[in-house]
Amino acid sequence: MIRDWVEIIVPAAAVDVDEIAALLADACEPAREGTEIRGDEVVIWAPLAASEAALAEVRAAVAAYADAGLGVDPATVRAQPALPEAEWRDAWKKYFHVTRLTPRIVVVPSWEQYVAAPGEVVIDLDPGMAFGTGTHASTRLVLGELDRLATEGPAPARVLDVGAGSGILAIAAVKLWPGATALALDNDPIAVTACAENAAGNRVADRVHCSGTPVEDVDGTWPLVLANIQAHVLRALADVLVARVAAGGTLVLSGLLTPQAAAVADEYIARGLVLVALRESPDDAAWSSVTLTRRS
Repeated sequence: MIRDWVEIIVPAAAVDVDEIAALLADACEPAREGTEIRGDEVVIWAPLAASEAALAEVRAAVAAYADAGLGVDPATVRAQPALPEAEWRDAWKKYFHVTRLTPRIVVVPSWEQYVAAPGEVVIDLDPGMAFGTGTHASTRLVLGELDRLATEGPAPARVLDVGAGSGILAIAAVKLWPGATALALDNDPIAVTACAENAAGNRVADRVHCSGTPVEDVDGTWPLVLANIQAHVLRALADVLVARVAAGGTLVLSGLLTPQAAAVADEYIARGLVLVALRESPDDAAWSSVTLTRRS
């Protein structure tokens, strides 16, 4: 299914643009799928059919930020037609290149060539509207944790990726642990399709199953659970996610603004997990991740 999109443009003072993008990603439904910073503007995508509601939601959030003293004005927030997705992908070719995301993980778009060094994990991935390429700080945090776990910890046989989007985390996991399989869940059918296509493109479709099944309906426990979602969703799913972590297993949470991370971690600790690490992104201090474990 192909959807028409609009861009919602939020002009902001240069000193506040990163903070505005982070706040919108946490507060507004359309921004939760991803934002882009273009100079002194934050860009959010929304389906054309929902554009009026999305624009109103973003303007309301921006008005609150203006009242709090941030350099933004709801009157300047506007919507404009987005490029057709095929053209949008082509536009990315100007500035999306081979990118090292962790010491070992490298993402390579289809229009570039890359020869992997020994020990590197290469993920072949093109930009996709709202699904991500791993360059956002919250995704890099999880990839960094996967790289660290692959170096320091036991190999998980199964990985559960909740809110998988493009599937980059599940794909990275099965490439880091060649004996592992992954279940990648997303409630957006377009994301599920993109995930399956990316798994096939990375030649791991036999080990990454992409599904729209709600995590509440997934049975069993998992040695490694990943959830790169927003704080309010992580809070709502706390009981479910904790129940999916196997004894001795690991849970990695991301999509958290740094001021939210400790409070969210405390909610999971209260449910019986043990904090392993709370890490602030080295790329963007506005974002942090939380790693927890269940005692054996």
